[in-house]
Amino acid sequence: FSAMQNNDKVGLILFSDQVELFIPPKKGSAHILRIIRELLQFKPRSRGTHVAGALKFLNNVIKKRSIAFLISDLMDEGFEDALKIANRRHDLVALRTTDPREMELPDMGLVQFKDAESGEVRWVNTASKSVRDHYRAQARKHQARSRDALRRAGVDHAVISTRDGYVKPLMNLFRQRDHQR
Repeated sequence: FSAMQNNDKVGLILFSDQVELFIPPKKGSAHILRIIRELLQFKPRSRGTHVAGALKFLNNVIKKRSIAFLISDLMDEGFEDALKIANRRHDLVALRTTDPREMELPDMGLVQFKDAESGEVRWVNTASKSVRDHYRAQARKHQARSRDALRRAGVDHAVISTRDGYVKPLMNLFRQRDHQR
């Protein structure tokens, strides 16, 4: 809506392990409403994640320097080079989504887990302290790896938690970007 008020062009790339939808940038309220409708109704065909592929697609289809927002949990690997290249060609801003449940595995006994991307089903003994400690360590490692990749690529970023909402982190990010200029 901010882009609409500023008469800016807005586009959309929705991706999984492939680019699933591309709406080229345009101006106007009808276009913005189409993007919102697509966001609300979109059903991905695939379940994987390929951040590098989406960033390469961005670089190939958007030739003019743009502000691009990458919204992802960044639970992927091998996207660091694509991140650097995209940030050199565009003003890339990453909004890394996270959920507190990704950090701590509660003690609930034997629980069946299904990997959302691969569909693999596995039973996990969450009563085991070593299992919970390993889960927490892996989650922290992922957080640190994502944060370091964004920092090394020079990408401004914010962490958006499902618990706390997006307004405060976005306001802080935009304030920080204003101070840098």
